[in-house]
Amino acid sequence: MPPTNASEDLHPELPESLEEIIENQRLHTALEWLETHPPHVIADELARMDNVTAGVAFRLLDKDRALTVFEELEPVDQQEILEGLRDHTFLELVEGMDPDDRARMLREAPAKVAKRVLAGLSAYERRMTSALLGYPEGSVGRYMTPEVVALPQDLTVEQALRTVRAKGGEAETVYTLPVVDHSRRLTGIVELRELVLSPPETMVSALVVSEPSYAYATDTAENAARLMRETNDMNLPVVDSEMRLVGLLTFDDAVEVIEAADTEDVARQSGAAPWAGHYMAAGVWQLARYRALWLSLLLVAATLTVSVTQAFEGTLEEVAQLAMFIPMLIGAGGNAGAQAATACVRAMAVGEVRGSDLLKVIWRECRVGLLLGGLLAVLGVFVGAVFVSVKIAIVVGITLVLICGWAATIGGTMPLLAKRLKIDPAVVSAPMVTTLVDATGLIIYFMTAKAVLGV
Repeated sequence: MPPTNASEDLHPELPESLEEIIENQRLHTALEWLETHPPHVIADELARMDNVTAGVAFRLLDKDRALTVFEELEPVDQQEILEGLRDHTFLELVEGMDPDDRARMLREAPAKVAKRVLAGLSAYERRMTSALLGYPEGSVGRYMTPEVVALPQDLTVEQALRTVRAKGGEAETVYTLPVVDHSRRLTGIVELRELVLSPPETMVSALVVSEPSYAYATDTAENAARLMRETNDMNLPVVDSEMRLVGLLTFDDAVEVIEAADTEDVARQSGAAPWAGHYMAAGVWQLARYRALWLSLLLVAATLTVSVTQAFEGTLEEVAQLAMFIPMLIGAGGNAGAQAATACVRAMAVGEVRGSDLLKVIWRECRVGLLLGGLLAVLGVFVGAVFVSVKIAIVVGITLVLICGWAATIGGTMPLLAKRLKIDPAVVSAPMVTTLVDATGLIIYFMTAKAVLGV
């Protein structure tokens, strides 16, 4: 296969999709297409198809390539493929999967699929898979690979390399080699590169990193993955409560964990429930269902704005020109609050902001909001003076300063308060902050108008 660059891999220019080829029953062309595209591109095409078409395309793959493509699919897509396979092919596929990938699929699979998978595994594979599924949901134990080459600390480099050659074929990775004592307690790690480049008689203990980063199997997978990103580790040792080595979190699994967490946060921040599977394969009703609940809640919350407007109906009747600036003011406040909320949620996700930083965040975002409000007030006063009167322009200017300061403070602190209440900060999404700021912003506007205009 000719070499391709990164942009071609990520965004291949396909004159005709695999789905169209299959639907036109041109199986010879489909075989050629499958042979000339990398596994991740094939997996993306399968995820876009309906179950029947995807099943036909998957059966055209040879055994080894089918396993590679299958492991590139999301769990929900894997389940759909499995449901259409005959028992012999089904068993070969799940037996060949890495234990961590198999556990990832099973934790989201219906009970009948999980039962069928476990029943078809060999005793050894079933034992490893069951052990991974025994860890808490969302923990790093669910994502780690238990197939690890661990080196005793009293080996020479020559003996260590001999061990890697003997056991490495069964391991998912050999680039990071945990070093353990006689009780299998983690004492350090050594990189394969160090072994290869060192003299054969060198002791492994002389090359070992004695204080490596590690995670407990019950730690959250997201925290472990972000730790790997911070320390630039290719693989992260995973231990039990007594520091005994139980597995490794590999780089590819860490990337998937972070991607899934970020995808969920983005969905919640936009005011929607996260969903599994490929966007292009999701039905219209499915997408609507995931968005409908949040939109309904936000609509109910927006009645606060109606109530505030009704409460100040008398003020609007006396100075009808105030109504002209309501969309501009609540829009500015909502945007300022959404910006602060998004920045805070992101900072929390990457560990830049902690719960103890609440007062610092309040002080910082309040000042940022007031500064932005001052800049917008200059424009607001000019617009107000041109279209109405100087007095109303002053009301608009003062309101913009107050609303932006208040909105940024609310947007920056609500995610931190949510975390203290054990609520996902992303749930306190930008639309929720915007809706709250709309209502409170109107109160600020009308109270300012009363004070300045005396109405």
